[in-house]
Amino acid sequence: QVQLVESGGDLVQPGGSLRLSCAASGNIFSLNVMGWYRQVPGKQRELVATITSGGVPNYSDSVKGRFTISRDSAKNTVYLQADNPKPEDTAVYYCYAYVLDGGYKWENYWGQGTQVTVSS
Repeated sequence: QVQLVESGGDLVQPGGSLRLSCAASGNIFSLNVMGWYRQVPGKQRELVATITSGGVPNYSDSVKGRFTISRDSAKNTVYLQADNPKPEDTAVYYCYAYVLDGGYKWENYWGQGTQVTVSS
């Protein structure tokens, strides 16, 4: 089995900064795309940013220029640096990874979610 454990969610003021981390552990042969999604009550989960195993990022238009995704492949960890957050960034943020797991199958895995609240 594979576990994704997020950390770093918090209350942050508009214009501040926040860093989310997500560490993957367990039966992992290979990690492909890792990333972050977010969800607010009553809405579908939406893409925030993803990053390939080669380090190529992809951002939603709503966070482009403000958020930065990165990964440390040696630690199986993905990060999201959120600069200049806005109240509309308030959501539960979920870590995602596409993993070649112990069953030697490519599977989608999700973290449990971490709350980010942007408010003064």
